[in-house]
Amino acid sequence: MTSAAPHDLVVTQATLADWPVIAGWAAAEGWNPGLSDGPAFFAQDPDGFFLGRLDGEPVSAISVVNYGAEYAFLGCYLVRPDLRGQGHGLTTWKTALAHAGNRTIGLDGVVAQQDNYRQSGFELAYRTIRFTGTAPRRETPAGVRPAGPADLAAITAYDSACYPADRPRFLAEWLTGPGHRAFVRHDGARLTGYGVLRPGHDTLRIGPLFADTADDARALFAALTADAAGRAVAIDVPEPNAAGVALAEEAGLQASFETARMYTGPVREHARHRVFGVTTLELG
Repeated sequence: MTSAAPHDLVVTQATLADWPVIAGWAAAEGWNPGLSDGPAFFAQDPDGFFLGRLDGEPVSAISVVNYGAEYAFLGCYLVRPDLRGQGHGLTTWKTALAHAGNRTIGLDGVVAQQDNYRQSGFELAYRTIRFTGTAPRRETPAGVRPAGPADLAAITAYDSACYPADRPRFLAEWLTGPGHRAFVRHDGARLTGYGVLRPGHDTLRIGPLFADTADDARALFAALTADAAGRAVAIDVPEPNAAGVALAEEAGLQASFETARMYTGPVREHARHRVFGVTTLELG
């Protein structure tokens, strides 16, 4: 997919080799992307990332990642600061949105852009609050253990119940990425939650943190941060999950950033009450 725009902007699909440019811009915005996010993002939809270029130089970016036939998620919407206000972002946006076809599109919008997203047909679903701070010193509780290859099928099924779409390709990479640490919680033979910790540019990132109950989420949080005590950590919590907000506050984390989860239409029913921490603000 290619689009030429006024001022000679050319928008084309990005490749994994372009990811360091996109991640670098995101880091400069303070979004704290994970250090090894790229392979997992591209595993889900290798055609879902776009760059706008002027004379071959990248100046804008966006992702519209497709999940099956009904759902897509928009993220990484960026324009190089010295070239903003010239229409490059809008051209890149329009080109990329065509990739979603008739799917419902979700995004996590920063406060400054939410009115613009509403004008493009996105409606508010809820706020997401980023909590950051120092990981507390805790021991890994009983019933929680590191995830292994044998857990992939159960985690994938559990994730599908907590997310608006199935994403097995993404999870296969996300659970095992460099520096990623995944834990599962069991009640006998039944999985009652899982979580992932990964290194980011500024802090360690927790996401997702999906669990049946607050006790399950608290146990997973303790396991994820057990070896990170004293280090900076961040988690993005849907505001409607009061137990998730309480968990972050009990850990001594402070609200530092907010976004709005917005959709262009209905999404598949899923267990929102199990979402104590979203996976990423870039892929939902």
